[in-house]
Amino acid sequence: MQPETQARAGSGAAIGVRGLKVAYGGTRVLHGIDLDFTPGSFTALLGSSGCGKTTLLRSLSGFVPVEEGSIVVGGKDVAGLPPEKRGMAMVFQSYALWPHMTVLQNIGYGLKLRGKSKAEIAAKVGQMLGFLGLAGYEDRKVTALSGGQRQRVALGRALAIDPGILLLDEPLSNLDAKIRMTMRHEIRAIQQRLGLTAVHVTHDREEAMTMADRLVIMQVGRVAQVGTPEEVYDRPASAFVANFMGAENVLPLSINREEGRASVAAGEARATLAGAAAAELPNGDALAYFRDDVASLGALDAAAAGGDLVVPGTIAARAYPGGIYRYKVEAAGRQITVDDTGRHELGTKVGLRIPLQRLHIFPATEAGIAA
Repeated sequence: MQPETQARAGSGAAIGVRGLKVAYGGTRVLHGIDLDFTPGSFTALLGSSGCGKTTLLRSLSGFVPVEEGSIVVGGKDVAGLPPEKRGMAMVFQSYALWPHMTVLQNIGYGLKLRGKSKAEIAAKVGQMLGFLGLAGYEDRKVTALSGGQRQRVALGRALAIDPGILLLDEPLSNLDAKIRMTMRHEIRAIQQRLGLTAVHVTHDREEAMTMADRLVIMQVGRVAQVGTPEEVYDRPASAFVANFMGAENVLPLSINREEGRASVAAGEARATLAGAAAAELPNGDALAYFRDDVASLGALDAAAAGGDLVVPGTIAARAYPGGIYRYKVEAAGRQITVDDTGRHELGTKVGLRIPLQRLHIFPATEAGIAA
């Protein structure tokens, strides 16, 4: 990267990442990441195990050395600085609390390292305890706290040093489901109230969608898509993103596009689209990705409405998770998962009705990696 480009990287951003490469023992983990984190934003780094999301977060914090590239904060490249010099605070998955210390001592630990007086530490910790609903717990050992309370202590320790940037490394993964739901909203509310720039690593899609205003989907050390939760969920940029965001059903299609119309076939089933919807489709062999609630079940001889495929299928399995039935349907050489309110017996022949405009369709040559 040229010096003038380094100076511009991240201009107007709380963090500007350019050409970031990281390797472990000669194995490249990040392959040239370019990202901007805008001030006051809440970004979730989301991806499957081994995608590089945690490595990226730890590179930002300074706990993982950078092989190449820049991390610009406040107009300065901090990639070579130690963690305490970066103006960031990190909340770890394990909380990383000192078990022999009290709540006050844990929350005030970063302030003590920075040379603050006992009076300053006590005042700041008192403020944090009130802010986090832990007033009166200052003299209690952290080993005597619940998981949710320990999480608040870890968050208080991070916030006590008044960071502009808060990094969160799967901090909710050790909590039970009910407390996790509560902490999602609490962390998001604190971030918004303080105006912090937050970067949150998680493998939990729902957690990312409910907490973040921007998602970064990562795939084998690269950025697959960046966007709002709505953009990434409704308009995935690739088959990989569609599949990762819950569109796990895969249906092979053959598409013939000509003169403003597209004929779409799935085995014996046929449907037609026209206009802009047809123009957006690939031509030739394709794969369609869709979620369990997209298709519905009906009679095998049901007529196809405009823009709907009716694919012959057979009920292979049925479960009742509550409110709806969840079926496995053998159709077009694939097993499709369908949520439907009607009860159907195993072995029943059905018509799998699939609206084309709710499918995420990609050329078969591009989609093969996620199929």
